Amino acid sequence: MSSPTTKPEATKHLSGADWVAPDCHGENFYQLDKGFQALLKFYMDPKLHDHMVPHLDRLGGLAGGKLDDLSRQADVHQPVLHARDRFGRDEDWIEYHPAYKEMERMAYEDFALNRMSHKPGAFGWTEKMGPLAKYAVQYLFVQSEFGLMCPISATDTSAYLVGKYAQPDVRERYFPRMTADKYDDMVTGAQFMTEQSGGSDVGNIEVEAKLEDGVWRIYGNKWFCSTTDGGLIMILARPEGAEWGSRGLSLFAVPRTMDDGSRNAYKIMRLKSKMGSRSMASGEVTFNGAEAYLLGEENKGLKHMLDMVNLSRLSHGVRASAMMRRCLNETMSVARNRYTFGEKLINHPLMRRQIMKTMLPTEQALSSFMFTAAVMEKADAGDEEAARALRIITPMIKGRMCRDNVKVATAAMEARGGNGYIEEWVNARLVRDAHLGVVWEGTSSIVALDVTKRAIPKVQAHEALGSQLQQAIEEADDVPGQYRGELSAMVDQAVRFADQVAAKPEHESFSRQASNALYHVMSAVLLAREGTMMGEESGDASRLLLSRLVMDHRLRPHDPMSLDDAMTESVAAELLLDVESPDLERARAAVAA
Repeated sequence: MSSPTTKPEATKHLSGADWVAPDCHGENFYQLDKGFQALLKFYMDPKLHDHMVPHLDRLGGLAGGKLDDLSRQADVHQPVLHARDRFGRDEDWIEYHPAYKEMERMAYEDFALNRMSHKPGAFGWTEKMGPLAKYAVQYLFVQSEFGLMCPISATDTSAYLVGKYAQPDVRERYFPRMTADKYDDMVTGAQFMTEQSGGSDVGNIEVEAKLEDGVWRIYGNKWFCSTTDGGLIMILARPEGAEWGSRGLSLFAVPRTMDDGSRNAYKIMRLKSKMGSRSMASGEVTFNGAEAYLLGEENKGLKHMLDMVNLSRLSHGVRASAMMRRCLNETMSVARNRYTFGEKLINHPLMRRQIMKTMLPTEQALSSFMFTAAVMEKADAGDEEAARALRIITPMIKGRMCRDNVKVATAAMEARGGNGYIEEWVNARLVRDAHLGVVWEGTSSIVALDVTKRAIPKVQAHEALGSQLQQAIEEADDVPGQYRGELSAMVDQAVRFADQVAAKPEHESFSRQASNALYHVMSAVLLAREGTMMGEESGDASRLLLSRLVMDHRLRPHDPMSLDDAMTESVAAELLLDVESPDLERARAAVAA
């Protein structure tokens, strides 16, 4: 049989570089994300929502354009440590590429990420903004730049600790500068916790604090110090003579520069050569009697620090969600523009299934972090059940979403093929950066243990979450009745399983399963409610279909060698990939099938 003498009709116009699929650069990441737009409108105060939309739209354009360019430059031109100044003085300093400094100015000055939750006036709004607005901005920013979000979050959460626990004179000296409107007036925050003796096991901390002539001074080594040259460092140290273990730790603030302009008594020993987040400086620091300020009560340091950890873990979930969104957008850009075997990639059945496997955790993450931010706002307003639910949600989403991010980033790289492995494209950086989330602020096992060994037995947080989810099911009137019943039963089952795992020490090994089950059932409920809400308002009920896929692939028993779900998957793929806005009637029919 002879071969065709001409190209297939669909690819006649392609030659050379025309075959290479584009990336998302140049797109507006806010406008691309219809789910994000709808959820902002659903969760946010209407007046604040209308006020924020132009700012988010502007950031979406920057994230797909200028910020994306700056991020690529900063990833290549990494920070450089200089041990001495030009006079030979031991005043170490870190040199950053101008692209990194410009991104800092955008984050702090233009988009208020250091101050919007701490004082009125950000974006011209007359009140302080809550978590929803802050994490919405972070979500768009991180779709281009991940590394800088560590200093941003560290500054934001350090300002929170200073505002809550510092003595009045220290608060008055640093809080206004950490929340300054102008970049050039700012003091950035940092948190140095990890030592060679351990990261997650903070009870092993060896760094010592000594009270000398009425002044606290810090001695010892910190092993992994992100935002190494931060202006005010939050540090856990053991006061001289304090008991061993986590109960003997206190929280201190260590300034980089003293009031007379001299450097405090600590030295940056070296910068770490990291797999990802290369734009941000992480290093090792030795304290040689650095002056420090006690924050809060002595020997209550870990308890105080956990206030920051809750905020930071939600921020990590937001970062994972943002990176998955960028990965999904990159995958869709390839799938809709790359031709293979005479067809667009998106038309190949196996590729369609892989896209769906990328889409599902991405949309789960978006729903979960938006809901969590809304719960945090209720908790901040004094809602006790919301506060209990929040206690379990933050470690739960951090653990699952950061793990999903690794899979999604790898899948997006594979979708682009060989180009995805080349550093000129964003995919390689997304893969490198994705892995950091699974070790930062607690590994997957540590956060799962926080769920089952602390949040559940101490405050019955799983029951509060279950109550929140049952309420959400009741509000979702347009979810088919049988499916609503399945969702409700699955919530009860996940709460009961988590309770069983938490009840006995010998069940500790199931902690990750329990945490994952709660995450998946939470996202299934949220997606169902959102799908009906969006179906009624805009005619797009796609999230209801995604809820069914969560149930089928994350929660129900599944035979890997069965084709029983093939028809349901095929219908879902058609509606999610080929129909711009699947209506509520078709989505309800697919879910009820």
